Amino acid sequence: MTSTVTYQPTENELRHTFGTHPAVAEIKPGSLLVTSTEDCFGGTVLTVDDLPSKVCQAFNPVTGPFHVAGAEPGDTLALHFAAITPARDWGMSATFPHFGALTGTHTTAMLHPPIEERVWRYTIDTTAGTVTYHARRSDHTIVMPLEPMLGTVGVAPGGGEARSTIAPDAHGGNLDTPEVRPGATVYLGVNVPGALFAIGDGHARQGQGEVCGVAVETAMNVTIAVDLIKGVTTPWPRIETDHRIISIGAARPLEDAYRISQHDLITWTAQLTGLELLDAYQLVSQAGRAAPGNVCDPLYTMHAALTKAVLAGASPYSGVHQRLRRIAEPAR
Repeated sequence: MTSTVTYQPTENELRHTFGTHPAVAEIKPGSLLVTSTEDCFGGTVLTVDDLPSKVCQAFNPVTGPFHVAGAEPGDTLALHFAAITPARDWGMSATFPHFGALTGTHTTAMLHPPIEERVWRYTIDTTAGTVTYHARRSDHTIVMPLEPMLGTVGVAPGGGEARSTIAPDAHGGNLDTPEVRPGATVYLGVNVPGALFAIGDGHARQGQGEVCGVAVETAMNVTIAVDLIKGVTTPWPRIETDHRIISIGAARPLEDAYRISQHDLITWTAQLTGLELLDAYQLVSQAGRAAPGNVCDPLYTMHAALTKAVLAGASPYSGVHQRLRRIAEPAR
């Protein structure tokens, strides 16, 4: 029988860094975790008049960290997202001065005035499976599909570091890729005993690239099947779905994030299929897909994806995704 750990954080238990925090609970491999997350505003932005710069003390809180029994550096943590469900019937988004892909920042110095800080409130209907956009300067509305995901998932970095939850890197963090959705398995390399993973940053939906820097932010109820792959390293965050494998790269400039994700996907494909490296390079060049996660955070993210149909029946991580999917089935 699958064991289940239930943890509901209080406001004071939310964290804003990966690393250095004690675990809030221990999870054994093969168990389910039932928990909840806040939005990137910590639940403080309630109306379009609540400017984040005025009401938020900090941004992007995460739930955790969780200690995985037996996890050691050099292992790989597998997190299968069985359910990600909005905990509210509304979500918030915003534009900020000096944040986002189309404004000046401290590293992209411009002489024009900073972009306006403005807030949008979206209506979420979980029964209909919709998210409704409401323009601020007209009566225009658009109904879009509800596509819940988590923007942030990661483990503690190595070397005793504490990394801001806003920054993505090899440990995971603020990946902001819509592929972290129900039915996906995320693989993260373990850097410290127990892995110490945390999750947060619920999005009712997000466009590829998260161009303004903020998705449709909302709190989420989350169920995760947790497993551990001993003695197998994972250099960068990876995702597996029923039909695709995906590698994540994080860096600035964006082309380096692209290179990291493609390099990892090509070497992973060579490992899975037994193809010589340049043969794998050629296969990914013709069959692969690429998309940005975000182009606004301290490091940008890109993902590289390949359909499993070209893997000649190879099973990543010896079938962990399928095994966790079966464990998680009753929770869906």
